[in-house]
Amino acid sequence: MNAETPAGSEQGAEPVPLEDFVIITGVSGAGRSTAMEAFEDAGYFCVDNLPPEMIGGLVDVFLHEGSKVRRAAVVSDARGGEYFDQMSRVLDELAQASINYRVLFLDASDQELLTRYQETRRRHPLSPAGSVPQGVAAERELVNPIKARADLIVDSTGLTAAELRAKLIEDLLPRSSAAKLAVTFESFGFKHGPARDADLLFDVRFLPNPHYVDELRPLTGRDQAIVEYVGRDGRLEQLYEHLLGLLDYLLPQYVAEGKSHLTIAIGCTGGHHRSVAVAEGLSRRYADGDGLTVDVVHRDIDL
Repeated sequence: MNAETPAGSEQGAEPVPLEDFVIITGVSGAGRSTAMEAFEDAGYFCVDNLPPEMIGGLVDVFLHEGSKVRRAAVVSDARGGEYFDQMSRVLDELAQASINYRVLFLDASDQELLTRYQETRRRHPLSPAGSVPQGVAAERELVNPIKARADLIVDSTGLTAAELRAKLIEDLLPRSSAAKLAVTFESFGFKHGPARDADLLFDVRFLPNPHYVDELRPLTGRDQAIVEYVGRDGRLEQLYEHLLGLLDYLLPQYVAEGKSHLTIAIGCTGGHHRSVAVAEGLSRRYADGDGLTVDVVHRDIDL
């Protein structure tokens, strides 16, 4: 790239604007993966472990007339070894080509990095046959010139992954791009096995069971006749009163934490009637919730 011929431009054609391009770098173990996940959940096109000399080529692709990428983030770090020395030159070329880019540098104290490597029992990429302290020292020497050019330096010492994610969202992501919490209400039948990967699970087998009414048995919880039967003694309404109060409290907490997806499982015996009716009712209640995207899944409705 150069100033005379910006990356991605063609004679007679204007390059497609790239609204935001973030280069995530820093020391190993400081939270680069957490940072990339935060950008990915916010709708950014993300690439991990990209050697610096390939950044220019990727930007060319983004600026091509047919590209739909407007926001992108790449992780480029010392795992590239000697190739990382080229990062300063790449940043200069991006600036010369008028590319709107930001550099995020993730850092942490040496003791914090040593503790994290001890917990994961992974080898340091710059010292695969040596000690972790040797790798940390070698990496710092390699990345310090880029740290001096960073737009934002985030020290993750003492931060949990959730706290780091929240800080990155607050400092780097515009409010309009912050990802919504994706909530899935999943009905299931206990006799077909437990719900998998559920964050919250509610058992509604105490509600009236339409299975024992011949004319209702072929129907599902999507049918109004089932909803009316399940709610005939008032317990369904009482359930909603308690559940809605709990979820009205919990969901904003998950949004504030930066959680990207939540699965709420509703179980009955067979997964045809009661759990389906409740999952449908809850999904309608939260379909227009601020900061939420809502989906409903009926795992066992066809079994």
